[in-house]
Amino acid sequence: MTGGSQMILGLVIGLALLLFLVLKTKCHPFLAMIISASAIGLVGGMEPANVINAITVGFGGTLGSIGIIIGFGVMMGRLFEVSGAAERMAHTFIKLLGKGKEEIALALTGFIVSIPIFCDSGFIILAPLAKAISKKTNKSVITLGLSLAVGLVVTHSVIPPTPGPVGVAGIFNISVGSLMLWGIVTAIPMTIAGLLYAKKAGRDLYTLIDDTNETGFKRVNPESVELNYDVLNEDLSDLPSAFISFAPIIAPILLILIKQILSLNGSIGTFASIFEFLGNPVIAVGIGLIIAIIGLTGSLSKKQTLEEMEIGVKSAGIILLVTGAGGALGNVLRTSGAGNYIANLIAQSGLPAILLPLLIATLVRLIQGSGTVSMITAASISAPILVNLNVNPVFAALAACVGSLFFSYFNDSYFWVVSRTLGLTNIKDQIKAYSMTSTVAWAAGSITVLVLNALFG
Repeated sequence: MTGGSQMILGLVIGLALLLFLVLKTKCHPFLAMIISASAIGLVGGMEPANVINAITVGFGGTLGSIGIIIGFGVMMGRLFEVSGAAERMAHTFIKLLGKGKEEIALALTGFIVSIPIFCDSGFIILAPLAKAISKKTNKSVITLGLSLAVGLVVTHSVIPPTPGPVGVAGIFNISVGSLMLWGIVTAIPMTIAGLLYAKKAGRDLYTLIDDTNETGFKRVNPESVELNYDVLNEDLSDLPSAFISFAPIIAPILLILIKQILSLNGSIGTFASIFEFLGNPVIAVGIGLIIAIIGLTGSLSKKQTLEEMEIGVKSAGIILLVTGAGGALGNVLRTSGAGNYIANLIAQSGLPAILLPLLIATLVRLIQGSGTVSMITAASISAPILVNLNVNPVFAALAACVGSLFFSYFNDSYFWVVSRTLGLTNIKDQIKAYSMTSTVAWAAGSITVLVLNALFG
């Protein structure tokens, strides 16, 4: 058996095993992903020691980048809840935007926030807001959470200055500004399509916040739910001010944004160095947590404050495990070479040129989970091929970025962050919720890129 065939066999067996374990047995997804990653590597021809190394490096690398942020984020979220800040934010959104537009507000918030910061960080920071709005209005937290998630992931995937699109622009030798402009044009229909699907998924999986339930959520029949906007008439004098309620969220976003702007402009010196540190997502979210502790816990003792933050940390345990396992699975898939092997087969297939980066990114994304890796891989393989063909490199770059959104599932850390934060533990529900939302956004983006290329390419 050739090396390529063996890699494909390992991929097929490993993914089939993963689906069997999570759907048909009592095996926890964390263990299932580690077993699947091992099978993919071993059957695919990797040395046992290399398989173990890929698993541990992938697990540690993923948690190294977002594990601390998750920890800070759930602490902050808990303080939002017990202090009333989340309630104040929910009331502010409802009052400013009017009844019935909460999911649009969250999608727009995510759309803007994720241009300068990673979608994982943005979702963790803003998820308490979606929960608070659900709690106050009785709207499905699935609709609200998915609306936020799609707004975040779309701009993170197609609009610079996030690392993936910037890297793609460099590989295709196009200006970041051009990709940003057309990325915004493409991101709008993608977000709208994802938002529409989020409403459908939220109805089918109607879930409310339930503080009396151990999970914190309860599934209900949507026909029995009556939306509540009495919040507009409530006395809010005992709640924190809007300024201090939003400050722990806004401060990290501003710090990360300033860092990105300075990096994009190539700024150097003491000022830039300070914001290089303060704008790191780990430090920025940590500063947000400090602001929350100082500004929101005035009525709590030191002991109560620590106890409440520890309650938040307990909820992060399973999120950390499955997120890390997703990173381990993705790293084994990358290390095995299966993604690059399939991508090269597509490059030799004679497909229409504009489809090349789109399909390569789509398949690499499906195989190994990382959106950034999939778009960079697609750009690296397709750019040398397209250079002598009549293809606008801006739209080719955009196609690579759009392809990176296809069907987020077990090997994508963001899939687990979104699913677990929204209380989705059943695999079928998780796929119906975020996996399909990301796929709908991908489909809308693919159509948009093809139309733009036909009109302006």
